[in-house]
Amino acid sequence: MNETKNLFTFLALFVLSYLANAQDNQIQKDSTKTETLDEVLVKAVRVNATSPITHSNLTKKELEKRNLGQDLPILLNYLPSVVTTSDAGAGVGYTGIRVRGVSAQSTNVTINGIPYNDAESLGSFWVDLPDFSSSVESLQLQRGVGTSTNGSGAFGASINILTDAISDKASAEISNAFGTYNTRRHNVKFSTGLINNYFELSGRLSQINSDGYIDRASSDLKSYFLQGAYKDDNTLIKALVFGGYEVTYQAWNGIDAATLATDRTYNPSGMYTDENGDTRFHDNEVDDYKQDHYQLHWNERYNNNWSTNLGLNYTSGRGFFEQYKEDEDFADYSLTDITIGGETINTTDLIRRRWLDNDFYVVTASTNYKNDNLDMSFGTSYSSYNGKHFGEIIWARYASNSEIGDHYYDGKAKKKDFSAFTKATFKLNDKLSLYGDLQLRFVDYKTTGLSSDVVPFNIDENYNFFNPKAGITYELDTKNNIYFSYARANREPSRSDFESNVDIKPEQLNDFELGFRHTNETFRVSANAYYMLYNEQLVLTGALDNTGSPVRTNSGDSYRVGLEVDAAIQITKQFAMQPNVTISSNKNKETIIEKDGGLVNLGKTNISFSPDFVAANALVFQPIANFQMSFLSKYVGEQFMGNTDSKASKLDSYFVNDLNITYEIKPNSIFKSILFSGLVNNIFGEKYVSNGYYYTYDDDFSNPGTITTIEGAGYYPQATTNFLVGVTLKF
Repeated sequence: MNETKNLFTFLALFVLSYLANAQDNQIQKDSTKTETLDEVLVKAVRVNATSPITHSNLTKKELEKRNLGQDLPILLNYLPSVVTTSDAGAGVGYTGIRVRGVSAQSTNVTINGIPYNDAESLGSFWVDLPDFSSSVESLQLQRGVGTSTNGSGAFGASINILTDAISDKASAEISNAFGTYNTRRHNVKFSTGLINNYFELSGRLSQINSDGYIDRASSDLKSYFLQGAYKDDNTLIKALVFGGYEVTYQAWNGIDAATLATDRTYNPSGMYTDENGDTRFHDNEVDDYKQDHYQLHWNERYNNNWSTNLGLNYTSGRGFFEQYKEDEDFADYSLTDITIGGETINTTDLIRRRWLDNDFYVVTASTNYKNDNLDMSFGTSYSSYNGKHFGEIIWARYASNSEIGDHYYDGKAKKKDFSAFTKATFKLNDKLSLYGDLQLRFVDYKTTGLSSDVVPFNIDENYNFFNPKAGITYELDTKNNIYFSYARANREPSRSDFESNVDIKPEQLNDFELGFRHTNETFRVSANAYYMLYNEQLVLTGALDNTGSPVRTNSGDSYRVGLEVDAAIQITKQFAMQPNVTISSNKNKETIIEKDGGLVNLGKTNISFSPDFVAANALVFQPIANFQMSFLSKYVGEQFMGNTDSKASKLDSYFVNDLNITYEIKPNSIFKSILFSGLVNNIFGEKYVSNGYYYTYDDDFSNPGTITTIEGAGYYPQATTNFLVGVTLKF
């Protein structure tokens, strides 16, 4: 691993030195370009304002207003069709995002065009990059299949992130925030500005701590971001190193309905009974993980028409989660029965750690050709993942034949992912544009050894996917356009999908989007209808596996149909509204389950975690240029945590309101700016639940001779009224 890091560093320095010595050979400046070279970094995976792809954009300035330490998904909460949740209840630690009801495992995330989703779980763990929002230049959320991207395909959304752009001027800033539940965020940032008009060095260090709303759901988060860049008129090269280290007390077990009603902050994680029969909690029932990313990007503009982008990435991840377990069977840990005082002992209390150590390599390359009528890109991406899974016992009341450092299971995984795409927008005339996008993707996934359940886990699967996309945009006039698009996407199962069912199938989606956009100086609105037709969609069952991961299953034929409306209305110079609403129907066409000892056909049912109504609004009041108040509202309709429409699995609707205030002072000396920020979350103290789980099991003991299916549910309560306040000093 150290050799890889050294090679990466050497390569980055070599290229930077080469470009510095090649200044005399610069290509003549292109005065007609409209895109910065920073933007070219994500051009291959983003779309423009008139593309027939449904999307939303966020800038650094927009993120900054509410960026006080909460994870990035929480900052996206008010975008259309978005539902977010937090294990610890207050947006710090493990957080999740669903778009159009689709789980995070089906949301593709890229950072500077590099895939961020975990190659095996397919999820994105934002807790591994705490305070990453402070290093984001811009972000695009595409809903539906979207455009071809690198990494695993998008089934509900794709989030394309561009990190900090090059700063022409030197700067520094110190930011501190404090809030409820002993939440604290501290960071420092700097930029040298352009040195000799070509070089820049910038970086950030952050630390976030929080006790969490849920008992003991603490977070100790650290992160860093360092960027070296070279640019001239036609060349941009960036070498980036960023990462994080998180230690979070586990809060993924949730609570039952009775506890929710009486003690909604209760956390059962780490609970055990000591020798005196007293209930205690293990101090170190934590998730402990480190992740480091190394990226190198080289963008070259050859003339007015041609440009290229090359990206290299290495990601190192390693860590564990620790659990205190009572009365565990020796056989489950390959331990031998022992005899003490004539008594045979085959169970023990123990503390175990389940480890993941992985390396992820990515190469991306793309070329863009652009003239007045044609904008065409073609590119390729290759990634290689190597993961080690193993478990160890670090303490046991009865150690049997175990030794320190022994592994009670070992497993390995390898995944290779190759894709190639070509996409083009062709302007037929002043009114009509055509969009086409073809992608081929080849996935090879192999596992060997044992799973964490200490059973053989050997997967050898190859997938060949063809993902075509097409669209048309018609400009009614300079302010109005309509679009229609079709896109197909295929996506492989995750590791946990295979652990739940070795016969799991890949999922396929045909996505149809029809939209209208209107833009003028005081009013902007976009409306789109979508029809997402699935084959073998991997839907959440509501259940969790023994590591807290959600269980998914193929659902046969299913669909999501809906209408999204997103607007921005400048009512007066000081007052604006930014509403959005999604109305949808999300159905499994046929659901067959085992119940009470037999098969039952439930017919058409609701897809889990898919509310039919989601709405948000921002009322923005800005009486003067440097002072702004925003009243933010979010409504999420009722939803089911399973696919059986069982009342036991229903989550109630909720309506939550936040208040965000920013005030900026620009002194004449010392500081360029002093920015005060305040955020009151859930200002009216709504007691709501945004996530949970649902399970069933067969009981054949209470009534001998009959089988009764028992249902149960768990809930993740979210915080009542809480606040964050911060100040940022910019030099």
